[in-house]
Amino acid sequence: MLDPLAWAAVLMLVGFSLAVLEVFVPSGGVIGFLSLMSVFSAIGLAFYRGPWYGLSFLGVAVIAGPAVLIAALHWWPETTMGRRILLGVPTNDDLLPDFGDRRMLKSLMGRVGEAKSLMLPSGAVVIDGRSYDALSEGIAIEKGQWVQVVEVRGTRIVVRPTDRPPSTPAPDDPLSQPIDTLGLDSLDDPLA
Repeated sequence: MLDPLAWAAVLMLVGFSLAVLEVFVPSGGVIGFLSLMSVFSAIGLAFYRGPWYGLSFLGVAVIAGPAVLIAALHWWPETTMGRRILLGVPTNDDLLPDFGDRRMLKSLMGRVGEAKSLMLPSGAVVIDGRSYDALSEGIAIEKGQWVQVVEVRGTRIVVRPTDRPPSTPAPDDPLSQPIDTLGLDSLDDPLA
């Protein structure tokens, strides 16, 4: 037959295991109650063996119990159930308001323009005939040098120097295109 101290150690381990299980498996507190009863039984058996054993098991329960629960709660968000229950941490884009200017600046990603002024590291750039406040990636950019948009930070765009000149995209609005690019063959005779 096992010594009461061995039973106390087994019950303490079972109690801590049930406490961790309560964190990961929702049971309405049933597993938590069984965990507490197991730990209390372990302390009682240790006191049955002797007062110093009982006090040592009580100390272990007071110190290791919260440590085990904190460790389980630390790992819980990484589990499948934790990810389903807890909301994800918002990104910087989620925290910023979504206004029209920001959406318009995001549409400039990858576009090429020209530095309108010396950028040390901030300055102005011209993209598609429109001027924007911009930041360089930490290097000086000379006036007139081609730049490419690589990031949007708040209301400013981040650019880096590039060797390729901007390509002129076809405008979406047919009224802003030259008339000879619209493919109309005969403009002189409206009845033809």
